[in-house]
Amino acid sequence: MDSRQEPPPGPGDALVVVDVQNDFLPGGSLAVDDGQAVVPTLDAAMAEFERLRLPLFASRDWHPVDHCSFTARGGPWPPHCVAGTPGAAFADDLRMPPATIVISKATTVDRDAYSAFDGTDLDARLKAARVRRIFVGGLATDYCVLNTVRDACRMGYAVVLLLDAIRAVDVRPGDGDRAIVQMQQAGAHPVRWADVR
Repeated sequence: MDSRQEPPPGPGDALVVVDVQNDFLPGGSLAVDDGQAVVPTLDAAMAEFERLRLPLFASRDWHPVDHCSFTARGGPWPPHCVAGTPGAAFADDLRMPPATIVISKATTVDRDAYSAFDGTDLDARLKAARVRRIFVGGLATDYCVLNTVRDACRMGYAVVLLLDAIRAVDVRPGDGDRAIVQMQQAGAHPVRWADVR
């Protein structure tokens, strides 16, 4: 693990909260094991970014009812995060400040998107806010967090991966750990939120 110290949030930074939605939490149609555990850390991070008046983003799957990722269409997943349903809503305990910008992804029938950058205006919004470094947490480590972080690194952002604010699907045992290694290899710096305060 990289032992380099990470400066606390400040000008030029943004927080990106990835897909903390009811369908990915216990009881949801595509629940991530221990997924609810990311919420307290993300709440603390969002409160700090709000206090510092730094940009906040929250991505969400916002699928049509017959989305291509669903098993009925030959996709790998059960129906989840259908736009406008309770399953697509953000977690009840996720205390999103009013200034949080919501980024909806995978909104069309025939296109899936794991990354919060894929088919969205997130990159344009970050550039408009003169963001150079992003803090990332959410669900799930081995899918939407992984792809969001890789895209951010490829686009030239410095990325801080909040290890205490991610959880993995682990379709294959160890997928989450392998995803963290891949993100680190792409240039992300994995740290705990408490260590950058």
